[in-house]
This record gives sequence, structure tokens and C-alpha cells, in this order.
Amino acid sequence: MPTVAAGSNSIPTETTLKMAKKKSARRTTTKSGEEVASKEDVHIGMRLRHQRMTRRMTLRELADKAECSESLLSKIENGRALPSLTTLHKICRVLGLTVGQLFGKSSEPPGVVARAGERPVLTMHPLRPNSDVRMEQLIPVDPRNLLEGSIHLISPGSGMDLVSHQGEEVAYVIEGTLEISVGSDKYTVNEGDSFYFRSELPHGYRNPGPKVARVIVINTPPTF
Repeated sequence: MPTVAAGSNSIPTETTLKMAKKKSARRTTTKSGEEVASKEDVHIGMRLRHQRMTRRMTLRELADKAECSESLLSKIENGRALPSLTTLHKICRVLGLTVGQLFGKSSEPPGVVARAGERPVLTMHPLRPNSDVRMEQLIPVDPRNLLEGSIHLISPGSGMDLVSHQGEEVAYVIEGTLEISVGSDKYTVNEGDSFYFRSELPHGYRNPGPKVARVIVINTPPTF
């Protein structure tokens, strides 16, 4: 996929993602097995710290509201630990950010049409190298938007941890198979199926199939 032209709050493109994969492969672990963050993760930590300080919150206050330990939060901010997607989502929610905004870069507003092969892609690799999930943006990241839309590209065996937040979501499976969890229920959906739920219910998914699953997901308000 070619590099994306400048757009509002654009996120890393496929070229950038390949670099992120290489850096992920060079990560080391401590004697206790704790994974050490890469330069990209340090950048994420700095953004989180800046947003926390802008909101005049202490580490303890943010940790309590995000339901994580103060020690873990400090390590994340200093680039010495990687948050799970669930933890990152909770931290962003408390700070009034979306994950897309966390990775975003300031640039000129995009046009009305986003051409095939030119849409920004957000990867989960910088967070967890073993989670091969990418999100191809259909709607530009902008705090004024009421909708968020993307094509989720989920490799076999990969998935998304359970998260919950305010809003509604609807999805359509373009190809592949997903096992989705919504509340206490689990469902298997295939090509052509769609699903809808209130986002306050804990939800997540996993690709149990042999090929990449492609799913259009639209939710409001924006969370990723």
C-alpha cells in the first residue's frame, strides 16, 4: 500500500507499519519477562503523559480511573512497558482521546474521496506484536466527528481483547470468519453477515479461520 497523502490526523501508513514490525522484532525482555517498548511506544507514552498533565491529573488519579496500577502507568509513560489494547483503551477514554488520535499526526484536511490503497492504516503491532489486527480508516480522525468507520483486517488466530465504552456499533463481514463476544454471549459470523450491539456491553472478536477476515465496523461516538 502506498504512502498516504497528507490528511487530517493521519495515522501510520503501511510503509510505516513495516518499519514498526522490524522494530518490534528487535524488542528485548527483562529477566522477569517484561517486554521493553520500542521508540514508537516511547512516543505513545509521551503523548499520554502530555495529555494527563494537560488535564492536571496525577498518576494515581489516572490509574484509579483507568483501573490499572500506578506503577504500570508510570512504566507506560516512560516507555518501559507496553499496554494491552484493553488497558490503552481505558487510559484513552479517561483522557478524552481515541486510539486513532493517539497515533495521529497534524496535517491538512482530507478531501471527500479516499482512494483505494491510499487510506491510512492503524496497526496493533506497535502495542502487541502477536496481535495482527489492522484498521483501514474509512472516516478521517477528527474530534468533531460523530461517526468512526474502518475496515478491520484480522489475521488468522488474531483478535481484539474485550473492551466496553459508550455508544453503538454495527459491522458487516466482507470476507472470512469471526468469533465475536458480546456481553456473555458468543457468535460465529461469516461473509455477508452483519451484527449490531450497544458498546457498553463488553465486546471483542477472534479470527478462527484460515484466512484474513475483513470487516467493516462503524461506531458512534468515535473510540478508536
